[in-house]
Amino acid sequence: MNPQRKTLEQCVIESLEGYFRDLGGSEPHGIHAMVMQAVEKPLLATVMRHAEGNQSLAARWLDINRNTLRKKLAEHKLL
Repeated sequence: MNPQRKTLEQCVIESLEGYFRDLGGSEPHGIHAMVMQAVEKPLLATVMRHAEGNQSLAARWLDINRNTLRKKLAEHKLL
């Protein structure tokens, strides 16, 4: 791996550290839902783009059921 490239995990950690810094000592709420909402939509959009809109292929790549993928795409207004 290129030493200049960050892993996805490193990017998440840095973002969360920034979030906690920005809170300035205030107690956080709903972090899990916030992160899942922030990550799921771009994940789905990117996978669908690389699968050229093929939901069966995208579902296989994501290792989820195609009906689950359709539900998530609808929830994120990506259909």
